[in-house]
Amino acid sequence: MTTRVAPTRIAMWSGPRNISTAMMRSFENRPDCAVVDEPFYAAYLAETGLVHPMLDDVLASQSQDWRVVADSLVGEAPGGAPVFYQKHMTHHMLPDFGLEWSAACTNAFLIRDPAQVLASYVQKRAEVTLGDIGVVRQRELFEREADRLGHAPVVVEGADVLADPAAVLSALCAALGIPFRPEMLAWPAGSRASDGVWAPAWYSAVEASTGFAAPEKRSPPVLDDHLRRLAGLARPHYEALARHKIGTD
Repeated sequence: MTTRVAPTRIAMWSGPRNISTAMMRSFENRPDCAVVDEPFYAAYLAETGLVHPMLDDVLASQSQDWRVVADSLVGEAPGGAPVFYQKHMTHHMLPDFGLEWSAACTNAFLIRDPAQVLASYVQKRAEVTLGDIGVVRQRELFEREADRLGHAPVVVEGADVLADPAAVLSALCAALGIPFRPEMLAWPAGSRASDGVWAPAWYSAVEASTGFAAPEKRSPPVLDDHLRRLAGLARPHYEALARHKIGTD
């Protein structure tokens, strides 16, 4: 009788307008990995009543019951893959959504400077609150996981991945307990069956990509007073995680 080996489940916690979808592409391009794209999105929208692009499509595409979603994340990976990469948005995990399932995963945190996040976010959705960018919730989830583990969980900075994909992804894979695969550095352009149904509203850049684009040298983003205030409120939470990011040891 063959004993099934549980997959290595990676829960990557990010806010929006990071390189989260490019990271999903990178992991999906590994021959040993299956991915899932923001599985709690419909449950989050159903619970909050928020209006997001392609709302009806999102609600129809996923279970709106967080318990059903959680159960799907701790079973066998799609296709029986040995690595199961889960792209999560931190703000989708509302306080009433249970987190016990996450103990079956290696939890990691993808971060980005909040001023850059906000500048990018308002290009896709004009209205934004501090909660929309997920950084406060990201810190809460980080601290919860640090308490559970007794040490800081894995943190990776999106800008660091762009600056040196091979080195940072190698270090990330080592921290996650999986081997680095060179296939993670490049992938075919286009959409994927694994992409969320909301891809047409959000994924134009990643669909055109074939790898991690080198970071552009640019001035700090110009933010209006509202966005500047949000960036200031978010910064201490971002910096609390950045102290633990790969490459700071």
